[in-house]
Amino acid sequence: MKITAVTPIPVGHERNFLFVKVDTDAGIFGIGEAGITFQEPAICGMLQTLTPLLLGEDPFRTEHLWQVMFRSGFFPLGRIACAALSAVDVALWDLKAKALGVPLYELLGGKVRDRVVCYPHVRGRTTAELVDDATRKVADGWKFVRFDPRPEDDGVTFEPAAAVRRCVEDVAAVRRAVGDEIEIIVDVHTRLDPADAISFCRQVEPFRPFFIEDPLRSENTQTYRKLAAHAHVPIAAGEQFATKWDFRQVIEEDLIDYARTDVCIAGGITETLKIAGWCETHHIPMAFHNPLGPVATAASLHLDLAISNFAVQELARPPGTVLPELFPVQVPFADGHLLPPTSPGLGIEFDETAIAKYPPVAARTPQFRRGDGGFTNW
Repeated sequence: MKITAVTPIPVGHERNFLFVKVDTDAGIFGIGEAGITFQEPAICGMLQTLTPLLLGEDPFRTEHLWQVMFRSGFFPLGRIACAALSAVDVALWDLKAKALGVPLYELLGGKVRDRVVCYPHVRGRTTAELVDDATRKVADGWKFVRFDPRPEDDGVTFEPAAAVRRCVEDVAAVRRAVGDEIEIIVDVHTRLDPADAISFCRQVEPFRPFFIEDPLRSENTQTYRKLAAHAHVPIAAGEQFATKWDFRQVIEEDLIDYARTDVCIAGGITETLKIAGWCETHHIPMAFHNPLGPVATAASLHLDLAISNFAVQELARPPGTVLPELFPVQVPFADGHLLPPTSPGLGIEFDETAIAKYPPVAARTPQFRRGDGGFTNW
């Protein structure tokens, strides 16, 4: 079996998604998905560079092809290029499992669990709205709720000290509303510097968050040393990291309690398995990042089913709620849990005839600003 084509498929539904189809001369194809939203044109450009390295190759050689894609340009790939590599790698694993007639998790060692607990995104412009959405999610069967520090009422102004005060009030109100049995996650979304992050973590400690996610910017992992010395709540990070090398310091120095690896950014299934194994040696559970589409959800699920150090799965878009005609069969989901697929590969179906129904949408990255007009992270 040889690879005959690598095709990027950008589509839109609420936002843009980028899928990659890998075809073979045996008539079997695999489907992958790229992370890093709003950078789809750049990722497509990188796929043009990677494709000649793949044509005519044996798709079963996933480790070899990973090394070829990552290292053939001499300069190691950056994060946008790794999103392209990740999409191809996921497609290759999907293709391999289809060719062997087994669900993908069987190639990863088989199931170690029967279902995968997930957390949704809880939204609201006010504390009351957040509480209402959180209680609805709990009533629907979710065991976790997740939200982030809110901007000002204008939706764009984000002053850290004020946002910290608001979010502490939100956490307290949600804890009162959902009770002690429901886990709370706060995604800071890299919006705080160390001083404000430390203040926030200390103030929410009485409400026992499951973890505080990405409290700091990701460019300098050294700052997590300062946070770890002063914060006494579990910390999760890693959604912006590509490859095991980005994770090196936070794993080796035990600076995080949960790894937020994104299979569609970090290097696909091939690299994510290595990161998960490394994390296991440091007793760091995996909580895979997934704000993406049906392919990312399926790929994350198969990893969740096969690794021992699993904690919880982000599920911003439950199966069936996004791109239903393009992916008429998506992975099973019920009561806040993803369930094991039984069909070969990722366990999803892709209908190319529906691509035209989902043209890419005009979109730009949301932006926050400080009160003085300065830029700050969204």
